[in-house]
Amino acid sequence: MRSNAREAALNIIFARQFNDECTDGFKKGVYKKFGLEKDEDLLFAADLVAAVEEHREELISKIEEASHHYLANRINPTDKSILLIAMAEICYFDDIPPVVSVSEAAGLARKYSSETSADFVNGVLAGVINK
Repeated sequence: MRSNAREAALNIIFARQFNDECTDGFKKGVYKKFGLEKDEDLLFAADLVAAVEEHREELISKIEEASHHYLANRINPTDKSILLIAMAEICYFDDIPPVVSVSEAAGLARKYSSETSADFVNGVLAGVINK
């Protein structure tokens, strides 16, 4: 299920903020933890992680612009990870409607972050897709 794939990607991208090297073994463990054994779900999670890693600087720049130049290093690390995933989906996954990416990101923020994070994430992403 893509929701589990997004959660797995969130865990990897979050960890990456604190450790420049996330080994393949670490990634495999996260994928297994979230039950990503089907090829399609596993591939989606791996593609999300790869897109964020490849385009991180560009995505961060877009996040800063959409958050009214609020520097990314001041954004809660969980929220930043969620925003990176959603931005990667919006920019590089044409088969996913942007509203789905925004909705999924808000759901991740409600589950993994602070009480106000879902509104913050939703606002930043709405600014991106309405531009």
